[in-house]
Amino acid sequence: MAAQHQPSPEVLRALVEESTRKSSVIWLRYGDEVRARPAWHVWHDGAAYVVTAGPEADRQQGRLGEVEQHLPGLAEAETATVTCRAKDSRARLVTWRARVGHLTPRTPEWEGAAAALAGDRLNATDAAHLLERWSASDTILRLTPTGEVLEGPGRMPTDDTAVPPPDSPATTTGRLPWVVHKRARGRPRLS
Repeated sequence: MAAQHQPSPEVLRALVEESTRKSSVIWLRYGDEVRARPAWHVWHDGAAYVVTAGPEADRQQGRLGEVEQHLPGLAEAETATVTCRAKDSRARLVTWRARVGHLTPRTPEWEGAAAALAGDRLNATDAAHLLERWSASDTILRLTPTGEVLEGPGRMPTDDTAVPPPDSPATTTGRLPWVVHKRARGRPRLS
């Protein structure tokens, strides 16, 4: 059996950048997380940037219209694994390791990242005051590629990487609800 050709570091770096740039959602795993969390992001100046709800979001869970995506623990993590999927097939394309860095509000780097993020934030309810809210209560994080590609062309896992669904209090007990225009059981089919 012939050995598979491994892409060069330059090709892998280009794959990470292009797949992250074109992906609308990235999947992040960090800390002790068992399952990856989806996050909207923007690729800007050689890194992926995400905005996450600040610590006050934990206390204001009822006000979800005013908080950004909830990625608990990402701000405290030093590294994260980022998985990007192909836009057409939605299959995993590449998984890479990133260093997590905080941006200080109102610095030039923060302003550039915030402007790029605000441009991609299509359903913001308060677009006029978005940057003020982000600087006051949310955190913008930079996910800088370390150069380590964990999964990619020629290095995809062959086992099932599915994680069992999380526990949930949701149940269906008793009879299912009655549905209008549903044919009763036991009656013969009309055709």
